[in-house]
Amino acid sequence: MHSVTLNAVRDTLIHPPDNGAAQPISRQALHHAVMDRLRKMITEGALLPGAHLNERALCEQLGVSRTPLREALKMLAVERLIELLPNRGARVVTLSASDIADAFELLSGLEALAGELACERMTQAEIDEIQALQSAMDACHANGDLSGYFDFNQRIHDCINAAARNPALTQMYQSVNRRLQALRFRSNLHAGKWEQAIDEHSAMLRALHQRDGAALGRLLRGHLMVKCATVLASMRAAA
Repeated sequence: MHSVTLNAVRDTLIHPPDNGAAQPISRQALHHAVMDRLRKMITEGALLPGAHLNERALCEQLGVSRTPLREALKMLAVERLIELLPNRGARVVTLSASDIADAFELLSGLEALAGELACERMTQAEIDEIQALQSAMDACHANGDLSGYFDFNQRIHDCINAAARNPALTQMYQSVNRRLQALRFRSNLHAGKWEQAIDEHSAMLRALHQRDGAALGRLLRGHLMVKCATVLASMRAAA
């Protein structure tokens, strides 16, 4: 159920949430924690495409030394979220329009295949888990919590992918999806597009309950290509 507030701003822009980047990170598993925090900052727009990463500022912001920060940057470079520049530090990767179109096209195919396989292979317990995640995601949407919504959204897509029981598919999906997470997040900044995504997820859940793999595959492919069109349209408008 949509909140009155969201209905009142259906066609307005949603402001990105506070990503909590200023909170110090626990000393345990530091470089993994730093990597997760930086990935979230990139996803939610605290670190924009092309932004130079100031190591001293990030160390102060995250409450860590340079060693775990640099380890995290190396791992993010492997994921192709940042570029390591010889003698010039690092910067957030900028994707061209063709990069974005190609990546979304590939990801939509991977998600469609995962949906088809998941309908054949997933257990009822896994469907129940996705149902619970959908309810939590809907609650975040009703409260205007885009960060929480996106976290639950990604868990739903990850659960569908895991239920496909194909490790090679999952590995490729995760690699491509990480490059597009920031764009997928920002595609929901417009209230109308966000509500469209909610409706699409409701249809996906119905297909899961019916174990209709062909329908779920079509819905997932279309869901991703709508996001691609939204992102490319925003790029053209900004240009």
